[in-house]
Amino acid sequence: MSRTTKLMPLAALALLAGCAPTFEARVARFQQLPPPGGQTFVIEPRDKENVGGLEFATYASLVRQKLVANGYTEAQSPGAAALTVKLDYTVGAPREQIRTRPGFGGWGGFGPGWGWNPYWGGGFGGWGGGFGGWGGGFGGWGGGFGGGGWGGNDVYSVTQYNSAVAIKIERNADKTSLFEGRAETVSSSNNLTRLVPNLVTAIFTNFPGNSGETVRVKFDPARPEMTPTVRPGR
Repeated sequence: MSRTTKLMPLAALALLAGCAPTFEARVARFQQLPPPGGQTFVIEPRDKENVGGLEFATYASLVRQKLVANGYTEAQSPGAAALTVKLDYTVGAPREQIRTRPGFGGWGGFGPGWGWNPYWGGGFGGWGGGFGGWGGGFGGWGGGFGGGGWGGNDVYSVTQYNSAVAIKIERNADKTSLFEGRAETVSSSNNLTRLVPNLVTAIFTNFPGNSGETVRVKFDPARPEMTPTVRPGR
């Protein structure tokens, strides 16, 4: 029997990706924050082009809520703030991957899962010692669908995006960096209005975290009452 090869539509793949309700991000934090005691803060964009932007204001509001919930107080004006919180967010260019899976007749099993590299790629350069210039990006998703079926192989295209949120907190009195954190994920979507809230939730899970520790945070965005799962990352 001859084996056939077909191209699986992207829309069908997106439907498959939408079956998983959980969100997972890798989070790294460096911090020397004193215990929270009502310290005042303001939030600024790291990218000056976002000053006054409605999109930035939306994401800054999420960070503000997290900080207040952790014992900090929003300042009435920048001059009255003890801390400046610098917020940045980004989504990378799409990366296409061609994969195959068996046709009718049975699945051969899934691949091993996500292939995270041990270091992050660049993209937030310039924050001394914290972000910028770290090693080579994500390793992509694990190896596709394995095995083969009697109906031939389906060939399909996967579109992936790397997205990240970075937060830096400085003490205004001497410009000392007190917190540098970054959350990254790989997804089939580049919709920042969905990605940024989840990445903010990840970066503030167990805030401020252990300095120098990298963890993976997993949770269901549709069930905010559930406690996120935190495990060691790499």
